[in-house]
Amino acid sequence: KMKVSYHGHSVVKIQTDKHTIVIDPFINGNGQTDLKVEDLKVDVILLTHGHNDHVGDTIQLAKQNNALVVAPFELATYLGWKGLNVHPMHIGGSHKFEFGTVKLTQAFHGSSYEEEDQKIIYTGMPAGILFKKEGKTVYHAGDTALYSDMKLLGEFEDIDLAFLPIGDNFTMGPEDAAIAAKWIKAKTVVPMHYNTFPVIEQNPKEFVSRLSGKNGKVMEAGESIKL
Repeated sequence: KMKVSYHGHSVVKIQTDKHTIVIDPFINGNGQTDLKVEDLKVDVILLTHGHNDHVGDTIQLAKQNNALVVAPFELATYLGWKGLNVHPMHIGGSHKFEFGTVKLTQAFHGSSYEEEDQKIIYTGMPAGILFKKEGKTVYHAGDTALYSDMKLLGEFEDIDLAFLPIGDNFTMGPEDAAIAAKWIKAKTVVPMHYNTFPVIEQNPKEFVSRLSGKNGKVMEAGESIKL
């Protein structure tokens, strides 16, 4: 059994029988989260792209937990230079790990890491994540625009739970995310990447009401779903 919890912005935690996996652990500076970096025990960190509100506290978390970091190649390389244990991947590629199978999907967005001395480090292409374990599939779309190949996810994947950004401005807004939800055919769709900053303020309940059927769910920080 998998337990999947949402923790504000784009932070998603997956607990399997033996492993704890966190996606895009932006905790410090995230007013929407219920997590504390020093209390978080993780085995694996999955990253969609290099923006600071997604890489977040990866370096500290990985070091304090001796966690594996799985990320697109350039981002993984950069974090490897920072002394982390990394596994580089890229879009379209999948890999079977001990903790589950990870496949990276397309995401139409940017990917770079801002260092404190006003340096922008290019971190390759942004991605979404398909995580599979024990016959269940979780899709974390990362930061993305709506794009027509999302239809392929609906055609070839059997997605149990999907996290889609709805914030607008930097990613899909609610209208486009509702189209994405229809295309990917996930059994449950959860909105993410909203209300963290004024420019991405949205009403998640309104988004869920746009969805055809009863497959939308607003998750509060700390709430979980069992798959």
